[in-house]
Amino acid sequence: MANVTVIGAQWGDEGKGKIVDWLASRADAVVRFQGGHNAGHTLVVGEQVYKLSLLPSGIVTGTLSIIGNGVVLDPWALKAEVEKLEGQGVVINTENFAIADNCPLILPIHGVLDGLREAAAGSGKIGTTGRGIGPAYEDKVGRRAIRVCDLAHLDALEPQLDRLCAHHDALRAGFGEAPVDRAALIDALKQIAPFVLQYAQPVWKRLNKVRKAGARILFEGAQGVLLDVDHGTYPFVTSSNTVSGTAASGSGLGPSATGFVLGIVKAYTTRVGSGPFPTELEDATGQRLGERGHEFGTVTGRKRRCGWFDAVLVRQSCAISGVTGIALTKVDVLDGFDKVKICTGYRLNGKVLDYFPSHAADQANVEPIYEEMEGWSGTTAGARSWADLPAQAIKYIQRVQELIETPVALVSTSPEREDTILVRDPFQD
Repeated sequence: MANVTVIGAQWGDEGKGKIVDWLASRADAVVRFQGGHNAGHTLVVGEQVYKLSLLPSGIVTGTLSIIGNGVVLDPWALKAEVEKLEGQGVVINTENFAIADNCPLILPIHGVLDGLREAAAGSGKIGTTGRGIGPAYEDKVGRRAIRVCDLAHLDALEPQLDRLCAHHDALRAGFGEAPVDRAALIDALKQIAPFVLQYAQPVWKRLNKVRKAGARILFEGAQGVLLDVDHGTYPFVTSSNTVSGTAASGSGLGPSATGFVLGIVKAYTTRVGSGPFPTELEDATGQRLGERGHEFGTVTGRKRRCGWFDAVLVRQSCAISGVTGIALTKVDVLDGFDKVKICTGYRLNGKVLDYFPSHAADQANVEPIYEEMEGWSGTTAGARSWADLPAQAIKYIQRVQELIETPVALVSTSPEREDTILVRDPFQD
């Protein structure tokens, strides 16, 4: 059976939650393969609204949901999220939920370091969520992380703590902070360990068994390609690889397992936090997009910056991530505009570019080249077939897929699961 990998093809917040939920209802397993609890998915199922930041979206429908080794896990945030969802009637147990035992942990000291750095950065602020994601990934690649499997061996943790604290104590001293309270850290880990360990296992083995049985696996990305630590708007990026290829390394399955790559693309552009944004609109139009699109972060509540659709960025994201087809979301936010614009290229120092440059100064200085199209007065909200869409909205969608050189697989016309126009089924063999 075909597998599907879902990624955001912009700066995140493209409406992945609804799409992943829809696909998860038809999958046999859903896997989160990167990121931490800095990414949020909002699922609307009937009258019930679920807000997830760590748990894979399949958990709501009882689908086997797995947190892969590519994720950095805050065990206390996980416990709070599980308890919240259980309070909403969601069943979470060892049958439908598993955590990779080689998954690195986000510790309280990581959040502290995140905050200290941002506060001291001045104009160099990255705009992190302050949840310790970056410092946790740093400790992972620095080979000093405490991982899920270590929770079963806390009495033998001293050598790892020596490495961890040698690093963090030096950094904390530079900020005028006291050394890490090792006893308090161990005590906190002992308290949370039983909760986490009940779900811990070598998930690569479980996934391999699922795959051999011919089951459908859905790989669920967090953030977006433009926040990828290699391919995004560096340094205003997240601390992990968000591209589809990470599904292989972040889950323990090989690259052939990723299957159909579905890029989630908003019909306009948004981003949260600092960094370049060529099509940003700091005027009434940008405000209108934000208000109509309810552009506030699921996890942070931060207001998102808004602008016209940037076909250059999305084309680049689709190429880098090997996107098979896109899911276009929030077309209804553009309802009622007299004119709509699409960025088709950039001007930089007298030259025209058909790609987004790598250097931060060039990224900040590019000027968008726009193509203007007629808007539409009818509504696209709730449409479930092409016949339900205004003619100009169809022209807009067709132009988008031409410019990004990637076909539209489906169009989402509201947060409701059924309000979807299916062009190509990603799970089709």
